[in-house]
Amino acid sequence: MDSRRIDNPPNPFATTERAYLEGMDPGAVVEVYEDQARSILATNDSPDIGFRWSVNPYRGCQHACAYCYARPTHEYLSLGAGTDFDTKIHIKRHAAELLEEAFDRPSWTGETVVFSGVTDCYQPLEASYRLTRQCLKVCARYRNPVGLITKSPLIERDLDVLLELQATARVGVSVSIPFFDVDKARAIEPWVATPRRRLRTIETLAKAGLKVGVMTAPIIPGLNDEDMPRVLEAARDAGAVHAGWVLLRLPGSVASVFEQRVRAAFPDRADKILHRIVETRGGGDGTVRLYDPRWGKRQTGQGPYAQMIGALFASTTKRLGLNSADVNRSAQPMTGQDRAHDGSLWAQAPSTFVRPDKSPQLKLF
Repeated sequence: MDSRRIDNPPNPFATTERAYLEGMDPGAVVEVYEDQARSILATNDSPDIGFRWSVNPYRGCQHACAYCYARPTHEYLSLGAGTDFDTKIHIKRHAAELLEEAFDRPSWTGETVVFSGVTDCYQPLEASYRLTRQCLKVCARYRNPVGLITKSPLIERDLDVLLELQATARVGVSVSIPFFDVDKARAIEPWVATPRRRLRTIETLAKAGLKVGVMTAPIIPGLNDEDMPRVLEAARDAGAVHAGWVLLRLPGSVASVFEQRVRAAFPDRADKILHRIVETRGGGDGTVRLYDPRWGKRQTGQGPYAQMIGALFASTTKRLGLNSADVNRSAQPMTGQDRAHDGSLWAQAPSTFVRPDKSPQLKLF
């Protein structure tokens, strides 16, 4: 041993908390970079997305889902959409302060803010950095409505803030469970908690008093469309009251990442899966394409097979009582033909937004 080498003593300021639960340990070296963002609210004007504002405390995602439509965003950073997206994570350390600045602007009226529009706001690094929790506490202080979607049980940590938001503003929570079969899930979304563990998260949130839903998204034709009824039934039994679905989206370089993973994981059925995807993207005329970016088509697809998926979702949710009028009557209906597929998560409720009094307080000594 080199006598000049000195081991690092324990650092009392370093966090020891991690969120690598039940197979979530990425098993790879993760590099963390600080994003020097000057704003945190992202705006969306897509007519087939049911929300306008979102907060993304992280860029890149340790969950490493092969289908993630956000992968090309890493290319804007001169990084790759494959392994770089999974292991080179950018954090917005000042996200909470930036959100507070946005809420203090006179133009802000208290619209629903969604966490997150791009990557999972509860990916493992959140256990250490707590960026999502800090932002949620800002929303609670301003009584600003919130929508959340995640695959991670780490959301259970923030039940206190979520219940405060539900009491003073509005909060919608949805847990993403595209697969019921654990082996298929592990092959396509390798560092996410198991479907069964995510069902327990729904149960925990529901028992605490939150209205929680399930997103069976993305539906991958020929792979997990057969899982949908079982996911919906198990989620309903766990306490979910609303549900949504979105067809697999493979924009840009996501298509090659996804195809590579599918061929490696399912060599015997890969061609069938890819053929089904093409079929739901207007490939019945001989055109070979894995994605159709047109609004009104990209979320739900087209053709008989896509219609069958939509019908299966509609009939199953009706049978189970999900997305019922009794569940959603407090929310105003959405607009846009595709927003119904999001259940009640993004529906707007009357805003209770209020700016806290920040006037200097007189201190007596």
